[in-house]
Amino acid sequence: MGHPYIPNTREIREEMLREIGVVSIDELFADIPSKVRPKRKLKLPPAMSELEVKRHVQAMLSKNRPFTQMPSFIGGGVWPHNVPAHVRSLAQRAEFLTSYTPYQAEVSQGMLQALFEYQSLICELTGLEVANASMYDWSTALGEAALMCARVTGRRKFIVPELISLERLSVLQNYAAGPGLEVVKVGYDRSTGQLDMGELRKELGEDVAGVYVENPSYLGFLETRVDEISEAARKKGALFVVGVNPISLGLLKAPGDYGADIVVGEGQPLGNPVSFGGPTLGIFACRDDQKLIRQLPGRLVGMTTTLDGKTRGFAMVLQTREQHIRRERATSNICSNEALCAVTAAIYLTSLGPKGLRELAETCAANASYAMKRLNTIGGLKAPIFKAPHFNEFTLRCTKPKLTIEKFNAKLLEQGIQGGKPVRGEFPKLGETALLCTTELHTKGDIDRLAEAAARAVGGKG
Repeated sequence: MGHPYIPNTREIREEMLREIGVVSIDELFADIPSKVRPKRKLKLPPAMSELEVKRHVQAMLSKNRPFTQMPSFIGGGVWPHNVPAHVRSLAQRAEFLTSYTPYQAEVSQGMLQALFEYQSLICELTGLEVANASMYDWSTALGEAALMCARVTGRRKFIVPELISLERLSVLQNYAAGPGLEVVKVGYDRSTGQLDMGELRKELGEDVAGVYVENPSYLGFLETRVDEISEAARKKGALFVVGVNPISLGLLKAPGDYGADIVVGEGQPLGNPVSFGGPTLGIFACRDDQKLIRQLPGRLVGMTTTLDGKTRGFAMVLQTREQHIRRERATSNICSNEALCAVTAAIYLTSLGPKGLRELAETCAANASYAMKRLNTIGGLKAPIFKAPHFNEFTLRCTKPKLTIEKFNAKLLEQGIQGGKPVRGEFPKLGETALLCTTELHTKGDIDRLAEAAARAVGGKG
C-alpha cells in the first residue's frame, strides 16, 4: 500500500532505486547501524478518546513549573524575555501565518512590506545599510557570512575567536568543508577573555577572507578592542564580521559604527519565545557595497512604485543571487527563511522603539551586574571569571574542591532554581564553570533566591 501523502507508484519507486543503483529500500538504508533499527513493533498504548487525550496531556503539563516558581538562569544563545500579548496576537494573524514564499508580489504586498520593515529595523540596529529577510539562526548566518567573505575576497581562511559556541563553530566548519575554507581559531587573554591581538596579527595574512568576533561574546563579556580588530582586518584586506545579541544594541555601539562589514546574530529575543530552543531567527546585514550585496545570501525585499510612479509597492529584488533562479551559481543554498519570526521581531521592535529598547538593555545589564556582585561574595564561587565588562551573560566558576558544576546545578534545582549552562565540556581550561544569563524577567527577588541557593549549595554564606 502506498503512502497517502507521497503518490509514488511501485513502478516509480523501482525506477528511482535503479537510478541510484540499489535494488531495494532495505539496501538504501543498509548503512544505518542495526543496533538502532527497531527489531519489533513499537509498544504503543491503545487509542484514546479526545477527552482521554486531553486529560492525559493536562496531567503531563501539570508537572511543569512556571518561571515565577522556578526562575531559569540558563543562557548560551537563547534567552528568556517577556513577549507582550499584542506581539503574539498580531504575529498569529492568518495573513502572516499562512504566508510563506512571497514570489508573487501582486498578492503578497502585506508580507513583503512587513519583511521590508524588518530589514529596515535590522539596519537601524546594526548601523549597516542592507539586511536580508532573515536566516535560520545565528549559526547558519555565521556559516553564510564566512562563505560570503570567501566569495568577495577570493581567499580561503576565516578567523574566529577560541571562545566561540561549539554549536556555532560546528555549523561554520560544516559550511566551510565543502568549498575547502580553513577555519582558524585565535586565542584569548586568560585574564580578560579578550582576543589575543598578537596572535591575531600573526594569523592575519594575505590569505584571510574574514575576521569574526562576537560582541557580547558567547561567554558574556564585551570585546573592548573592536576598533583595533577592525583596523587590523582592513589593513590586510579581510572583511570584518561581528556577531551580536540584538537586545545589547539598545545599549552598545552599533557594529557598523566601528567598521563591521557584515553583522550576524540571533533574533530569537526579539519577541520570539524560547520554546525549548526554537524556532530561532538569523540576523544578517552588510554594508552598502555592490560587491557585498551581490554576494549576500537569502532574500531581499525592496520598495518600488508602479510604472506611473503614483503607488508604492514592494517586491523581491536582486533575485539572480538566489537558487531558484541560478541553481548552482546562487550565492546560497538557503531557499527559505524564518519569515514569521522576522515579522514577530519587526512588531516587537516597533512596539519598543529606541527608548524602550535602551531601557530593556539597561535592565538586562543591571540585573547581570547585581547577580555577579551577589554571587561573588560567596565563598567557593567566582563571578565572572574574566575581568571585562559584561552585558546580560556571565561565567560562574565553582572553586570548592570536589564540587562539579553539574552537582552544583543539581543542588540549585533541588531549591527551585535552574542554574547556568555548564561549559567545561566546551572549554576544559575553564574548569568547573557555568554560563548564566539575566533578562528583564529576573526580579531582584529571583536573583536573591539564586544567591541564597548558591550559598547553600557550596556550604557558604551569601
